[in-house]
Amino acid sequence: MDEPLSNLDAKLRGNMRAEIIRIHKKLNATTIYVTHDQTEAMTMADRIVVMKNGVVQQIGSPKEIYNHPNNLFVAGFIGAPTMNFVSGIIREQYFCTENLSLLIPDKWYALIKEKGFEGKEMILGIRPENISNDPRMLEIYKEAVIFTQVNVAELLGAEYILHTDIDGQPIKAVVHSHQDIVMGQSIQLVFDMQHIHLFDPQTEISLLQL
Repeated sequence: MDEPLSNLDAKLRGNMRAEIIRIHKKLNATTIYVTHDQTEAMTMADRIVVMKNGVVQQIGSPKEIYNHPNNLFVAGFIGAPTMNFVSGIIREQYFCTENLSLLIPDKWYALIKEKGFEGKEMILGIRPENISNDPRMLEIYKEAVIFTQVNVAELLGAEYILHTDIDGQPIKAVVHSHQDIVMGQSIQLVFDMQHIHLFDPQTEISLLQL
């Protein structure tokens, strides 16, 4: 199947996704499905092959691809909203930008030292759902809190997608909509540092794959 749902409207596309999944399970037939829509890939596939310019970047289950991307391209392609990327330097046990320091968990810092990235530039990746203003998370990760301003607040019903930045680098966060958040508001956000990704800026490969 080569992008069979690409010309359908959003509601019909969702219904047809479910119908194709049902038929596939019923027939139990191997199906190759080509799509640029990552939602289709994540919801319909048993295994995903992510390609760039005709070259395979990663093969795995949807959860494997989502939770353990091999490189920057895969990390940025899979997930909606897309993963945030922040460039910085590793100083002792902190990921540092010009005006920010985030304490790196021991398991990540041990790997950083082992791979020789102490004192070097790295790219930190974190998904918007792993950035929040939850009071419990603010308390747990006191040394991973940022003070910033909301540039845009997109209300999606049950949640907001907040657009802000760190030293000019754009950041998106997903927070619950039980609160009222408006453009221009100052806010505290916290990074769940157990769910960060780190990439070599030269090769763009995940630290876990080096």
